[in-house]
Amino acid sequence: MKAPYTPLPLAFFRRDTFTIIPGVLGKVLVRKMGPRIVAGRIVEVEAYVGDDPASHAAKGMTERNKVMFEAGGVAYVYFTYGMHFCFNIVTDRKDFPAALLVRALEPVAGIDEMKRRRRTQDFRNLTNGPAKLCQALAIDKSQNGITLASDVLFIADDGFTLSSGDIARSPRIGIRNGTEVEWRFFLKGNAFVSRGKTD
Repeated sequence: MKAPYTPLPLAFFRRDTFTIIPGVLGKVLVRKMGPRIVAGRIVEVEAYVGDDPASHAAKGMTERNKVMFEAGGVAYVYFTYGMHFCFNIVTDRKDFPAALLVRALEPVAGIDEMKRRRRTQDFRNLTNGPAKLCQALAIDKSQNGITLASDVLFIADDGFTLSSGDIARSPRIGIRNGTEVEWRFFLKGNAFVSRGKTD
């Protein structure tokens, strides 16, 4: 990834969620901890939009989901199953709940740090799931609601390019409602895509 690691402008995220997806895939999620940088290329996301029955916001605003109602370009981090954090990119306009759950990354920087945090030497197992990537990048509730133009967590463009043919889609994973829509998007054949169909 080229330096300096410059965040994408917030305007990038303040558009229709499905318009943003082809641009988000391939970008790099950067976590800075003082002088240390840990980063991974986004290779898999799931969309949760409006009154989607699988969305945390399906029944309106709550204390837990209120960040989803912010204007695009902030982090929505939630705790699940009493043990895991999940990181989402809030998208679209203020007062309209929409977000992309980042399900998998391809490690690009700070790999030794990721291995230490994940307690594994298995490179392919570092960030190939939403809870794994949060552990590897030290993402937790302290980042919930922060702008993705912050100096601790942001999304950058390192010049990586892809075509529409590189992107596949499928139903979302691990949900009970909303399984009829193919709102999971991922890079075909990428070794770091989480469990499920990868091509």
